[in-house]
Amino acid sequence: VLEVSLGDFVLTGGELPTQVMLDAISRWLPGTLGNAASAEADSFAQGLLDAPAYTRPERLADERRVPEALLSGDHQRIARFRRKQALSRTLQRRPELLLKTPLTELDRALLAELFAES
Repeated sequence: VLEVSLGDFVLTGGELPTQVMLDAISRWLPGTLGNAASAEADSFAQGLLDAPAYTRPERLADERRVPEALLSGDHQRIARFRRKQALSRTLQRRPELLLKTPLTELDRALLAELFAES
């Protein structure tokens, strides 16, 4: 018997957890997503939480702005920014994942930057 937990909470029935499991599993079936590579970049796919997502407009009504690095057009800079954000989110919210995820030299450097900034 396989037992699966979605977290530490109790629900009134099994319908919602079943829907969650169906959605999570179906993402890996060909044709489910518009871009098959999307699932490979999801949270946990590489052991870390995903970086935050941003959209237009560049400035929101509450004056928050899309980070300049994402607007630069420099793909290496964008990738570095997103990886640092993923490491930061993982460190803040699920630090135990960092113990299981193989870290590159860049990851270690980015984590050192995060520690220096805090």
